[in-house]
Amino acid sequence: MSHAVGQTPAKTTAVFAPLEQWKAAVVAGNASLLKAMYSSNPPANVMTVTGNSSPDADIAFWTGLKPRHIKLDIVESKSVQAGEQQVVFEAEVHSADHVVYVTEGQLWQQQLDGWKLVASKRSEAAKLQQPTSTSKIIYAPGIDAHEEIKHALALASKEHKNVIIVFGANWCYDCHVLDLAFHRPDVSAILQRDYVVVHVDVGEGDRNQDIMEQYHVPMKKGIPALAVLNSKGTLLYSQQGGEFEKARSLGPGDLLAFLNKWKPGK
Repeated sequence: MSHAVGQTPAKTTAVFAPLEQWKAAVVAGNASLLKAMYSSNPPANVMTVTGNSSPDADIAFWTGLKPRHIKLDIVESKSVQAGEQQVVFEAEVHSADHVVYVTEGQLWQQQLDGWKLVASKRSEAAKLQQPTSTSKIIYAPGIDAHEEIKHALALASKEHKNVIIVFGANWCYDCHVLDLAFHRPDVSAILQRDYVVVHVDVGEGDRNQDIMEQYHVPMKKGIPALAVLNSKGTLLYSQQGGEFEKARSLGPGDLLAFLNKWKPGK
């Protein structure tokens, strides 16, 4: 398959009927129907982020999520050659009490008895939405971070907010995870009410290191890394142990608890 999970091109609205049938079978929890969708000749090649898997394990994974509803965000759907279709999507999986996100690439082949899955590669289930591309510019080039922080403090003082400094870089996958999380309605509501957010580009560890040192955030512990200041510039929190470095493993509750802990007046 030509695109790795998390490194895919622009999204499209193309609909591929066998994928819709696959989704319906997952929601129905119909393991036998799902089994029939995997190619036996050639044998389906199933991969996860941890290595080789099998159709049976893949089916157990999807039905084990016990979905009541699945929303597919199609990143790519295209014919790679006659009788073969490649699709890449992010699945937003709603169960009875939670939502998880799974990114998957699939290769379908038209065989004598219909379309069959001949290859797939998927992420693990995550509590936060995972980026299907890291092309977004979160950290704009040429920005004077010192001036940005100065401006943020002035705005925070005027609006009675605290300041969150997010140290990161555009190449950093988990920085994109955190950025997506900051745009969740429940998270963004607290951010807009209580915080001014400043993104500070650290490049490959060669930019704005003086600011990281000033706020006691060690680069060696990874990015994204956060610091929280009050409106007077007093340091309230500095990330010492890489708490946000693996943002992909966090859940909405982790972010909400953090924001509520360090908001003004706490």
